[in-house]
Amino acid sequence: MSTSPRTTPPPSYAPLPQDPARTPGAHVLDNAAWASMSGEHRHLAEFVGRAGRYLRDVSPFVAVADPADPRAWADLAELVGPGNSFTIAGLAEPPAGWVAGEAIAGVQLVATTLRGEPDPEAVPLGPADVPEMLDLVARTQPGPFLPRTVEMGAYHGIRRAGALVAMAGERLHPPGWTEISAVCTDPDHRGHGLATRLVRHVAAGIGARGDTPFLHAAAANTSAIRLYESIGFTLRRTTFFRQVRVPDQAAPAPDAVSAPAPGPLPVPPPASPLDVR
Repeated sequence: MSTSPRTTPPPSYAPLPQDPARTPGAHVLDNAAWASMSGEHRHLAEFVGRAGRYLRDVSPFVAVADPADPRAWADLAELVGPGNSFTIAGLAEPPAGWVAGEAIAGVQLVATTLRGEPDPEAVPLGPADVPEMLDLVARTQPGPFLPRTVEMGAYHGIRRAGALVAMAGERLHPPGWTEISAVCTDPDHRGHGLATRLVRHVAAGIGARGDTPFLHAAAANTSAIRLYESIGFTLRRTTFFRQVRVPDQAAPAPDAVSAPAPGPLPVPPPASPLDVR
């Protein structure tokens, strides 16, 4: 008789969305940050009209309801403040007068054949564990993780001799989807499949709610992308995270003529919301 452990069969995930460039209309994952902060995470965000951002100790995500709507950019200027910078996902170019900084290329992957599997070693992580979580993030650099990021969803970790050595959890929650994020392993404990086990564990909880997992990775991190594809994720689209500076002057009204774009100004590199390890 086989002694291999029983596993949870792959759930019936939502059909893979088509490339929006070939499909009329936008998909909720095309503007996942807005869909998340204006929905399930509304209590963790602040808004001016059609622009929003997560609270500063929760997440660096900033978003607008419709990037093609000039009113949303006027609202964003009021929200962020003249001369201030922020990182926004999926934006090709900002409106005239806004200063574009560095863009970090990324990919968005969705679960298609991923097998969710509860892991007996995975333990829930909460506010009391935040100091250890922040320390692990500082040592592994998976992407931004702030003191209240843990409030965005369920986080789990694996401990060795009482120390937190690996973790993963949930970040964005657009309707019907949940992003897996902060996947990281202490360098001394890599090579044992801990990250994969935690991804499957987090995915099991997401699937139990009827949601489909998705995630982001840096486009340059081809080894991580290959790993995610090998366990059941499929590339949905390429994207990027761009640093943008609000114009120093007040944003023009939607029907006003835009002022000429200012000359190049130094803009700090984006605080990438990508998971890279």
